[in-house]
Amino acid sequence: MEPPVRPAARPGRRVAAWAAWLLLVVPTLTTGCRLLDSDGFTPVPQFLSLLPWLTVPAGLALLLAAFARRRVLAAWAAVVVAVTAWFVQPYGADGTTARGPLVARVRVLASNVEFGQATEALIEAVRKERPQLAYVSECDPACGRALAAALGAELPYRTAVESTGSRGSVLLSARPLRNPRAVPGRMGMPGADTELGGRTVHLQLAHPLPPVPRQVHLWERESARIRDYAAAHRDAGPVLLAGDFNASQDHAVLRAVLDAGRLHDAARLAGRARTPTWPQGSPVPPYVQIDHVLVSDDFRVRGVRFLSLAGTDHRAVLADLDLHAAR
Repeated sequence: MEPPVRPAARPGRRVAAWAAWLLLVVPTLTTGCRLLDSDGFTPVPQFLSLLPWLTVPAGLALLLAAFARRRVLAAWAAVVVAVTAWFVQPYGADGTTARGPLVARVRVLASNVEFGQATEALIEAVRKERPQLAYVSECDPACGRALAAALGAELPYRTAVESTGSRGSVLLSARPLRNPRAVPGRMGMPGADTELGGRTVHLQLAHPLPPVPRQVHLWERESARIRDYAAAHRDAGPVLLAGDFNASQDHAVLRAVLDAGRLHDAARLAGRARTPTWPQGSPVPPYVQIDHVLVSDDFRVRGVRFLSLAGTDHRAVLADLDLHAAR
């Protein structure tokens, strides 16, 4: 007896199966690197910035695979959807170990002013919000002079890496700064120490190169220097590390900084994880949080807000923090 002949798949189902397969390529590659705790190679770092949004093509692939009656393909899509959704949850502990008396309250502002174009908007924001510390990335010499002239009363102390374009950065403080330093990088990353509530607080601005094609290795190298700073200060007292990290929680380089320094993202502790900060003011709405205020276990977070400043493609991060006597 001749074996029964299986009917050929309908053309529509074949097309659906191929479309599902194509839709799964990027989510699979991206979630695979996330599982391996790796940023991979171009274009994986760029895709990792979109990781939460990859549930959309993966979910569509699942529907198409089900329509095509491809069980293996549907199972593959279901796994990718589940893994992607799992990684959407905030990274890190949901609290700090700060204890003892409250010794100081501090408001921190971190802003990338995009080649100094948002300088005036930043000045207005500082006058309105009155932060005690301001971490300003991409502040060229003209930006630095404008900030010094306009904010001399509010934030009279400063340390900077003076340079043009995106390479300049300034750290402003209402309290005296000492031990000025800088983490090496193509773009300025100044740091210093200050006294808050009788405790020495280590301040460091972060601004590694972005992970654009052909310079991912430089982004990883400079992010590793920030990680090394965090590791070196892990048990050195209170740390406030803030700026434009050019990385989200889905990038291994940022998770390495958090883990090395036992640091916490203030936005995560304030329930504002994944609030997008970039790109602002473009045809594409903000979709990724790459600007952060990271705090050591000495702090509790009272709240975090995100400010839209005219002239820059980054939203500023404004964090209200409580410094405690011990951790």
